Amino acid sequence: MDFRDYLEWLNRRNELLGVESPISKNLEISSLLSRVDKPILFYSVKESSFKVAGNIFISKEHVAEYFGLHAQGLIHKMLNAIESPTEPTLIENAPAQEVVEETVDLDKIPILFHYENDGGNYVTSGVFVSRDDEYGQNLDFHRAMQIGKNRFVIRVVENRDLDTYLKRAGGELDVAMCVGLPINILLAAALSVERDKDEMWIANSLSPTRVVKAKTVDLIVPADAEFIIEGRIIKEKVEEGPFVDLTGTYDIVREQPVFEVRRITHRKDAIWHALMPGGPEHKLLMGMPREPTIFREVNKVAKCLDVYINPGGCSWLHAIVKIKKQRDDDGKRAIKAAFRGHRSAKHVFVVDNDINIYDPLDVEWALATRFQADRDMVIKRGERGSSLDPSADPISRLTTKVGFDLTKPLKEKEKFERVKPREIDLKKFLNEDE
Repeated sequence: MDFRDYLEWLNRRNELLGVESPISKNLEISSLLSRVDKPILFYSVKESSFKVAGNIFISKEHVAEYFGLHAQGLIHKMLNAIESPTEPTLIENAPAQEVVEETVDLDKIPILFHYENDGGNYVTSGVFVSRDDEYGQNLDFHRAMQIGKNRFVIRVVENRDLDTYLKRAGGELDVAMCVGLPINILLAAALSVERDKDEMWIANSLSPTRVVKAKTVDLIVPADAEFIIEGRIIKEKVEEGPFVDLTGTYDIVREQPVFEVRRITHRKDAIWHALMPGGPEHKLLMGMPREPTIFREVNKVAKCLDVYINPGGCSWLHAIVKIKKQRDDDGKRAIKAAFRGHRSAKHVFVVDNDINIYDPLDVEWALATRFQADRDMVIKRGERGSSLDPSADPISRLTTKVGFDLTKPLKEKEKFERVKPREIDLKKFLNEDE
């Protein structure tokens, strides 16, 4: 399914809310998205002829259904795609290029102004395609703040792939920003994988993917995207921000590179994907792709059963790892491996296989009954943390990372077992309406 196929699938299930009343891209759409916890399609945007869709991928269960899986199968699905990428199908006539705008005018696109103190209108769902002569093509998310009819300033995180490509290219690089993508491409773009792996191939292993050559840059782009915005990142830098990020707090303002737009292509009757900053869709697309990389690292040192980047940790800073403990130090091994699998993680909780990692009360029960701080805590001081953490040092981003071994000891483990009541047939004793 492409992006609009997925919207139709949601609509058939009566899970897509349609808003036909005229609504503004300035604060109104974002306000509604933040208050309604379901997918929404806006048919009448005051400032644009294009429709807007938001809150589209907010449920792990829906994403799993997209692939014909249960939620617990997603980690293995993503791991298999990472380890066995396959080449997508190259086509010549792509829906993403049905309309070629002769004049670049970003004001025609419903790029949202989300919060009152934002630095400008922001593209938040844009997946950037870039290429390096040695490493090949890369997909990655970068927020983009509009600063003119044909210009953005984009946030490029230091030492990530695009930053490396830019430095190797002398500070200027052709790119394409793609909006309105299916979930397999979004997940692939959000993964942290080896630099020489093409995420478009990973996306194709998740679900069959069609690609096409871009119009003005030497890049291969998703053929079924709603919008393709082509251009070049130049050496000029301007202030980017303020911007509300994943934690629901404002990120700092930085000097960032300018993206000059040369060409815009899109589908007929294209639909703009508005991803609400700090919302559930933002959290799912940020956090869930880190689960397979944590799983892979932990599984090298212990028997890993499941991983959850939970919303209580902003779907980024906390990881809960379930293991089958076989050695006394498996818990601490798993903690250190989880930090390797997700370098932005701040707190890691490792639990036994009898704990439901999706139930915060169950995890807290393990913390209360199976944890002694002087024995079971791993403290990593002066570590490089996430730029999204407002409590980290604002310049160096150094932070203190903590791991919590909530597993029961192998000796005397019986005293840590929960006692459960005997099973009983309730129908024998209770009326059906009770």
